[in-house]
Amino acid sequence: MSTPTLDKHSAALDAAEDGAAHLVTVTFRIRRFNPEVSEDASWEDFQLEIDPKERVLDALHKIKWEQDGTLTFRRSCAHGICGSDAMRINGRNRLACKTLIKDINPEKPITVEAIKGLTVMKDLVVDMEPFFQAYRDVMPFLITTGNEPTRERRQSAEDRERFDDTTKCILCAACTSSCPVFWNDGQYFGPAAIVNAHRFIFDSRDEGGEQRLEILNDKDGVWRCRTTFNCTDACPRGIEVTKAIQEVKRALITRRF
Repeated sequence: MSTPTLDKHSAALDAAEDGAAHLVTVTFRIRRFNPEVSEDASWEDFQLEIDPKERVLDALHKIKWEQDGTLTFRRSCAHGICGSDAMRINGRNRLACKTLIKDINPEKPITVEAIKGLTVMKDLVVDMEPFFQAYRDVMPFLITTGNEPTRERRQSAEDRERFDDTTKCILCAACTSSCPVFWNDGQYFGPAAIVNAHRFIFDSRDEGGEQRLEILNDKDGVWRCRTTFNCTDACPRGIEVTKAIQEVKRALITRRF
């Protein structure tokens, strides 16, 4: 009695055909900018066959590795944690690593460009220094006085819950670069800096709340917010950014936090 054997070559071909059947042809329209070549930005189209269940980041990799190695963008963890691949996709701020192609209508050209409000250095890469300077200015660290404790600074679950939402920030700048006020005036601290100030202002272990509130009481601080909710809509972590900004405003008025 003979044992049936599987034709490995045929199986591989069948698998390849099955995989190809799921591919769609997608046009990516990317806003390119290279200051060494031209002072003006321009749009460039790339067509590729890709599984619509793949992410925009996968498509950008495919373009860079197979079509144009000069395409420049940031990415690191590729799992929505580092926040480095924030960009405007079809006119909205998103993380490329969390955006599935099938969710943004692959039947039409998919536009990809750098986030707004920050100077574009090349293609999809912007100068993040002003963004991080605003973050540093709000002192995003625990401030305490007195002797260092001999054990951990304990905190109740209720006290921790008070600022739990704003601990989720990954500094991707999606919220700040979606803010119309920030587009028009880069001096505004921006939503991300205020969110990170909120995280410590409402921390029961911290003693620097008054200092941070005074910093945010500046003309470029929280009072510049126009409550458009762009920041909340853009946050890939689901943080209620506008709510956090309003709570900081309320703390400035009541001095209760």
